[in-house]
Amino acid sequence: MRNKSLFIILLLWPAVSKAESLNIPSDSSRVYDLDEVVVVSQPKDTYRLRQQPLASTVIGHDQLVDHGMGDIRDVSAFVPSLAMPAYGSRFTSSIYVRGIGSRVNSPSMGVYVDNIPLSNKTAFNTHLYQTDRVDVLRGPQGTLYGMNADGGLVRIYSKSPFSHQGTALKLGLGTAFYRNVEVAHSQQLSSKAAFSLAGFYQGTNGFYRNTQTDRSADKMDEAGGRFRLMLRPSAHWNIDFISDYQYVRQNANPYGVLHLDNNRVDDPSQNEQSCYQRNLLTNGLHIQYSGAGFIMQSTTSWQFLRDRLLMDADYSPSDFFKVDQRQLSNSLSQEFTIKSANKSRWHWTNGMFLAHEWLKTTAPNTFGQAFSQQMGSRIGNMIYGQIFRSLADRMGETAAAAMIERLGGVRVNMGLWVPSSFHTPQSNIGIFHESNIEIAEHLTATVGLRYDYSRNSISYDTSGQANMDFSIMGSAAKVKMVSPFVNQEHSSFQQLLPKFGLLYRWSNGSNIYTTVTKGYRSGGFNIQLFSDIIQTDVQNNLRVALQQAMEARKDIEVNISHTDEEYATLLEGIRFKPEESWNYEAGAHLNLFGNTVQADLAAYYMQIRNQQLSVFSSDYGYGRKMVNAGRSYSCGLELAVRGQALSDHLSWAATYAYTHAAFKDYTTNDNATGEAVDYCGKRVPFVPEHSFSLLADYRVDLHHDNFKAIIFGADLNGLGSIYWDEMNTYQQQVYALLGAHIGVQLECCHVNLWARNLTNTHYNTFAFQSKATGESLYFAQRGNPFQLGIDFGWNF
Repeated sequence: MRNKSLFIILLLWPAVSKAESLNIPSDSSRVYDLDEVVVVSQPKDTYRLRQQPLASTVIGHDQLVDHGMGDIRDVSAFVPSLAMPAYGSRFTSSIYVRGIGSRVNSPSMGVYVDNIPLSNKTAFNTHLYQTDRVDVLRGPQGTLYGMNADGGLVRIYSKSPFSHQGTALKLGLGTAFYRNVEVAHSQQLSSKAAFSLAGFYQGTNGFYRNTQTDRSADKMDEAGGRFRLMLRPSAHWNIDFISDYQYVRQNANPYGVLHLDNNRVDDPSQNEQSCYQRNLLTNGLHIQYSGAGFIMQSTTSWQFLRDRLLMDADYSPSDFFKVDQRQLSNSLSQEFTIKSANKSRWHWTNGMFLAHEWLKTTAPNTFGQAFSQQMGSRIGNMIYGQIFRSLADRMGETAAAAMIERLGGVRVNMGLWVPSSFHTPQSNIGIFHESNIEIAEHLTATVGLRYDYSRNSISYDTSGQANMDFSIMGSAAKVKMVSPFVNQEHSSFQQLLPKFGLLYRWSNGSNIYTTVTKGYRSGGFNIQLFSDIIQTDVQNNLRVALQQAMEARKDIEVNISHTDEEYATLLEGIRFKPEESWNYEAGAHLNLFGNTVQADLAAYYMQIRNQQLSVFSSDYGYGRKMVNAGRSYSCGLELAVRGQALSDHLSWAATYAYTHAAFKDYTTNDNATGEAVDYCGKRVPFVPEHSFSLLADYRVDLHHDNFKAIIFGADLNGLGSIYWDEMNTYQQQVYALLGAHIGVQLECCHVNLWARNLTNTHYNTFAFQSKATGESLYFAQRGNPFQLGIDFGWNF
């Protein structure tokens, strides 16, 4: 792959050299780097993104608004190699990039909002509004940003009140009673102070109905507000305070049965409507001091999250199993950075990062009537079989069956409840340095290193509480059994995260680069797995308790105690290791045809050890768990092109990415047969093989006092194929979604008529296999169908 990277650079070299000599087109179109136009405070960068040895995408305010990018999920559709599927609820923050990602536990990408790190991945999936730009950095960013950024980084920047003044109002309405209201006011009080205040409400009645409850399965309401105060007390000091609150309440997990023969998905049919509710408050204080040849910055943040996920965990009309999970999180972080600000050949950044999260999760699991009947029948059949075989040996099968029935038969009723409480605090410390040295006139070397330390702890208090009434051949009794698990554990991890890069640039701003970086995702504990562990433990111990009750012929209460060996076995089941990756990459940032076209290319190869995968437990399918695949790899190509034409009346952009992510060494054991299952050569699930997008906007100037311009726009984005399991037995084929919009700029306002999924393409955003009902079923969530809407915007 290294030879391939060198070959790509050699191919690009003459192309760039030739592009410099081409005549500039006759029109006045020109493409600028968006991070050159929209300038933000960035504590760690010493160069603009396209002047660094990395792959990146910057999306500005106009594209976000005109093409309906309301959250990171929408943004991901227009970024190469990035996929954040829209499924489940706002709780779901699964991000897949360059072959890595997961649905639970440690994220594969970091997310920063106005330089504030979001520590809990549940907070990633939020509404974007009053946003100036979004940066997406692909490839490991561990040197500057630490753990859980091995896939890359998303940086979101809201509008600065120093750059935008006045009042803005936006109203939107669309199909499925989509409604949106946004209002913002920014004011510069003086040359030293400015503030902004913004709020929003957004809702939809959803597209799918739960056939059991006859209610919307994906209805949503959310609202929030943001306050920002910026102070510039002197030429040396900048102070920026931000407080942002968002609330969401929605019906969640609209999963229907997936028929593999024709890829058809039934409407959701769940006896209890899943729902999600979240309160999220993010506060940050950023202080910058500009000295002689350096810039020193401090970022302090506190994030509060309280949420509740009520989930019909069997996704069926029967009352088998539901989870009522609640999280309470408080996160504190502090980062200090100092970087050079001079014109020397050496540009450097130093920093220290400190963070701690307190997280309490309660997740009682309630097993309903259908489960009780199934388990009672299973235990009853087991008891019946034992008695039947004993009697049949003495009197024959016919007489044995008759005797059992004549004496009252075997009847068993069972109930199970699993209360659970977990405390999982996490601490992180990072110390880092990066140098960019111009070793020749056009050649820059990048060298960086970070020491990262993390400590994850778990304190759990959970139990299986089973009640069983039985009648066996006329003898009746009750068994009450409690099997508690109470313990605490911790794990600590240390990593060195280096970075090496070379970048060669031409006078027109074009450059080629190669880089080697290391990524790292922290290890931790599977709290979602406890429901399966408890279920297995209860079933094993009930046999003993039942035997005791049968012998005593009276009601009994049993309290199960667990040995150190059992706790050690449990620890091995819930603990997962850190994921480590090495990324080898070569690419180019090209300015072509007189700066009317920008092209960004990258080719990469990633070696991944202990890749973290989220799977359903193979025992009963009640719990999810994070497992480690021994070794895997990912390689791919990325292309992003954008340009201006026709005297800046036409703007366009296109992206394409190919990703090949597969296992090299990953083996498990089949619980039913005990045989080894080898996944070598299988594709990593949930990772799109292809991703592509195209968008264009054409502006017609009207030269009228009231009507300023009409903008015609269209966009296309697609993914696929995507395998849904490790054995690659079922998948989502390549699909594409077409959108369009027509905007009219008036003297007093802006009107935008938009449509999404114009061809009403049927596709699935998520699919999985579940055995929660005792039957192996496949479920999926369908993507949204055709949508039509209109937005009105005013600026005062």
